[in-house]
Amino acid sequence: MLRKILGFAPKLESDGSYSPSKMALKMGVSDKTDFENITYQKYLGKKSKILIIFTEEKNLKMKNGKFFSTGNHPVEALLPMLHLKNAGFDFEIATPTGKPVVFEMWAFPEKDEQVKAIYNENKASFEKPLKLSDFIKSSFDQSDSYAAVFVPGGHGAMIGIPEDKNVAKILRWAHESNLFTISLCHGPGAFLATTLDNQEFLYKGYNMAVFPDSVDNKTPMFGYLPGKMTYGLSEKLKNLGVNLMNTKMDKTVCVDKKLITGSSPLASNELGKLAANTLLKELD
Repeated sequence: MLRKILGFAPKLESDGSYSPSKMALKMGVSDKTDFENITYQKYLGKKSKILIIFTEEKNLKMKNGKFFSTGNHPVEALLPMLHLKNAGFDFEIATPTGKPVVFEMWAFPEKDEQVKAIYNENKASFEKPLKLSDFIKSSFDQSDSYAAVFVPGGHGAMIGIPEDKNVAKILRWAHESNLFTISLCHGPGAFLATTLDNQEFLYKGYNMAVFPDSVDNKTPMFGYLPGKMTYGLSEKLKNLGVNLMNTKMDKTVCVDKKLITGSSPLASNELGKLAANTLLKELD
């Protein structure tokens, strides 16, 4: 009761899940972003497409059995998309089974006109995305039309995607086709899919920026998460041979070979700039 009075209690939603407390929203969510509207020399080549793998799931189970009301973090998805669009790239939106994209709408920056514009521009695709299996059938033989695969963050990227064999197929296709892979925050949870069926982890030895477990472990104290995570993503990736480039929730971004990663929602603008500039520099 005291936690509720002080604004530390997570908010109970109608489906029984919990969204962040008033205090957590006050501390961690802003109504405007730090997006920089940069004018890039637009890419004019044939590798103009970027596949974006979103989650279609909302409720992430915590260690205590409670469910966190999540999805993809809108800033982590839309800021990189803004930069990539301004650099001349187009998007194909996909979810594992073709169900609508789920966003953490409680984190949406309502006073950011640029973010609202790209959200509305892609709303039809968010509501009716591609199915990953259909993408595999239709596009694997067209790799020369693609620049990258992007997996946005948000805790929702931890639901189902790390266990999805189609995600693994697409990440391996991107790797073998010399495409870039872009992700941030909890999005690198998708990379765990490459270990399915006793396959060797695709990113062993890579440098990577990922959301730190230490922060996830602290957030239940002020009601962001309704409990502790069932496992630590950073620890799991480190155990698979990843070199972690950050220890804090900050603006760290990193390029290693064809992998571009960022550490947290705070890195969304930096990741977008890095991804746009790297693709423009490296693509013929």
